[in-house]
Amino acid sequence: MMCTQDIIDTLAGIEPGSALDAVRARRLQARENAQKSYLSLFEPIDAGDVSLLERAAVAAFVTGLHGESPVATFYREKLAASAGGAALLESIDAEIARGKTSGPYGSYPAGPLSVENTAGLIYRVSAASKPALGTRLAAALEHAHLLVFRPRDAAAADMKALLDAGWSATGIVTFSQLVAFLSFQVRVVSGLRTLAAVNAQKEAAS
Repeated sequence: MMCTQDIIDTLAGIEPGSALDAVRARRLQARENAQKSYLSLFEPIDAGDVSLLERAAVAAFVTGLHGESPVATFYREKLAASAGGAALLESIDAEIARGKTSGPYGSYPAGPLSVENTAGLIYRVSAASKPALGTRLAAALEHAHLLVFRPRDAAAADMKALLDAGWSATGIVTFSQLVAFLSFQVRVVSGLRTLAAVNAQKEAAS
């Protein structure tokens, strides 16, 4: 069933008529576009080259990498409720723990920015998780980790790894959009919840 509530409002705990509701209403087009993005990525009319299960699994992994939050909880529950999702939870949880780090990091091409090169985790799915995840999803998690923590390292070989794992060019585009949206959503919800906490403290002190 299609979500009729604004997902960012829900995850940020924004009530209709509240101060934060008014803040978001000032940028109505941005609010509407974010909701449309969520619906197109997670409740599409036609899932096409990326199954609903794959979308939920990648979402649970990516948001889990960002740490405990209402967003991570939401997508973990979404995965659990997806057909076949409950069987993946243990592996996804294990891979979140395996992949947690801080970033961004990586290396720039030789030049002025090279002074900002930073070493970091090169994540690979564990051998123990691969049977449950399958080739496609294992490749997706590795690429998602790359996009989240070391996008400057992304190269043609990384795209080839997805293609070799059975991802189509169209599927890779959808997958990349999904990861980008999740990173955006996590940050927006975190910012709104922080603002709500600040407002609550001010009201309590007044």
